[in-house]
Amino acid sequence: MTQHAPYLLIDAGNSRIKWALVQPGGGQLAAGALAHDEVARAGGRSGLQSDSRPDSEPGAQPGWANWPAPCGAWVSNVAGADVAARIAALVHAQWPELPLTTIRASERQCGVTNCYAVPHSLGSDRWAGMIGAHAAFPGEHLLLATFGTATTLEALRADGTFIGGLIAPGWTLMMRSLGEHTAQLPTLDAARARGLLDASASAGGDTAGTGRSGPFFATDTPHSLSAGCTLAQAGLIERMWRDLQDEWRVPVRLVVSGGAVDEVASALKVPHTRHDSLVLSGLALIAADDMAQRGARSGG
Repeated sequence: MTQHAPYLLIDAGNSRIKWALVQPGGGQLAAGALAHDEVARAGGRSGLQSDSRPDSEPGAQPGWANWPAPCGAWVSNVAGADVAARIAALVHAQWPELPLTTIRASERQCGVTNCYAVPHSLGSDRWAGMIGAHAAFPGEHLLLATFGTATTLEALRADGTFIGGLIAPGWTLMMRSLGEHTAQLPTLDAARARGLLDASASAGGDTAGTGRSGPFFATDTPHSLSAGCTLAQAGLIERMWRDLQDEWRVPVRLVVSGGAVDEVASALKVPHTRHDSLVLSGLALIAADDMAQRGARSGG
């Protein structure tokens, strides 16, 4: 492995796994994503499916074998030990003996200071995401909202100080919980809920409020569920964004991301910026920092 070899970055969330091969200078060679059941079916086979294709067979879906060997793998995993073992098997099936680092939150890293009472207890995805956001929006106060299995919020000062955050049920989890724990409510999955929201918007019942001056009230149970959960998510974000600006008395950029970002962000009535790769961006910075420290220790 040379100092010019790329970094393999893996973000294992509760719903899916995203990955990227990134050059030390920051250029992305390839990226992809897949669900956990796809990793389970893959077993020890290499080659998570790629979103990027080399100039070879048109329409091909190459695996990792098509790309140069990385100098190491950096993993953020919040999905548990079984997923960690599957990821390790996939990595080592393609690149045996490749160094694999599973990151953890620390007190300070890459310009971000962690004010959690127990720094290591902060989720690695939230930590990497804050590192990525601090670099992406330098000198700005930030509120990060990530809409995944859980909805998480992080308040990050311009100097990189993470003052704390919130965790709430995610959009899909909120709908599923209502369906599973009430006798007369349906259980909506994300696909059906998105269809209901789209149908409401096209019919003039815009759940985001963008086409209406007043609140949206649905006239059937599935629409009530999908809209209610969407607006519950949006209301939390808007409340915390306003409270944070009132407390800090400075402008705060709201940055949104995650699997349900389209649905929830469409309902927001406050300015916001979308960023779809904060965790991977943070992992790239952590990888570069690790490699620099290894080089310093080896005298290189």
